[in-house]
Formats: sequence, C-alpha cells, structure tokens
Amino acid sequence: MSAAKQGAAAQATVIIASMLEQRIEQHFIDSADLNYQAAQVLSHPIAAAVQAIVVCVTSGGKVLSCGNGACAAAAEQFAAGFVGHFERERPELAAIALAVNSATVTAIANAQAFSAVFSRQIRALGNSGDILLAISTDGNCANLHEAIAAAHEREMIVVGLSGHGGGKMASALRDTDMHICVPHDRLARILEVHMLALHCICDAVDSQLLGEQEETTP
Repeated sequence: MSAAKQGAAAQATVIIASMLEQRIEQHFIDSADLNYQAAQVLSHPIAAAVQAIVVCVTSGGKVLSCGNGACAAAAEQFAAGFVGHFERERPELAAIALAVNSATVTAIANAQAFSAVFSRQIRALGNSGDILLAISTDGNCANLHEAIAAAHEREMIVVGLSGHGGGKMASALRDTDMHICVPHDRLARILEVHMLALHCICDAVDSQLLGEQEETTP
C-alpha cells in the first residue's frame, strides 16, 4: 500500500473513532438527562412501592418478580439483592424470580401457553399480602397481564415497571398498585431507568429496615 493510501486509511480510522466516541458520549448525555427528568416523576411511586414492600416482608410476605428478556434479568437481579444483599449486610428477605426455573417455565409453556408461565406460578406461590413486581419495557406482554390478574386474585399488591406510556399494564393495575412508568420510548433508556428504580427500592428498603447508614471517612 502506498504512503498516500496508508495516510488516507489512517485518517479514515481517526474519523470513525471520533464519530464512535461522539455517539457513545451522546448515550451518556441522553441517559443522564432522562434520569434527571425521571427522578421528578418517579420518586413518588417508587417511595410508595418501598413502603408496600417493607410492610410485606416485615409481615412474613414475599416478593415475586417477573419479566421477559432483559426484564427477566432485572427481575432476577432484584430477587438476588433481596435474598442475598444489596449494599449492606442484613438478614435475608423473601423474593422469588419466576423466570429462573426453566423446567417450570417450559412445562407451563408446553402444556398450557407461554402467556401462563407466570400466572400459574403466582397462583401456586402467591398469598394475600405478597407483592408482585412485574417488569416490562412497553407494558404489553401477555404473560405479565395474566400475572397481574393472578396476583389480584391472590389479593397481592402489584408494583409495575414499564415505559412507552405504560401500554396495557396501565389499565390492568388497580388504584392500590404502584406504576413506575419511565417517561421515554427508547428500549435502552427505559431499561437503564428500570435498573436505577430497582436500586432505589433496594436501598430504601434497607434504610427502612436498618436505619440510615453512617458515612465513614477514608
């Protein structure tokens, strides 16, 4: 390759790298902007969810969490933070992620329907006073709609996380439920705020149970 071609290739590489960096930086900017906006909208329903969860777990109840795809992973991480711990050591809190048991999920999907994979588990495991944590980016997942209906049958409170205006989840929830609806339509941004909301819930539950943590100086 001639020196001129090598120089042109190197210049093109620099331009592409610069464009990529700008694109990546824009993701951080957009995420930060949404987090700031969402804090003002979502702090109230998140606080209400925390209060309901604290009453639940201190009364011997449990949280059943569910979602599909990345939302299933978020539901699993939430349950892990309750059964294990979030940032502070504390006694175990009862939480079950319903997408984890592949044998149960596939058996229900095969014998009944995929829309029933969560609702049947809720009817089997849920009790009055328990909490259902249902996570969906657009609120339109059929298996979550059935899960919410099953939770209501069991006299459970539902904490719904969504985006895109809430979709069908918004109409499925009752006045006694909590709806944490991210004011955005982009998948990545909604998932990011969902994780932040779940972290806020875990942190606030710990603060309610253990008291405020004293800051230590290095």
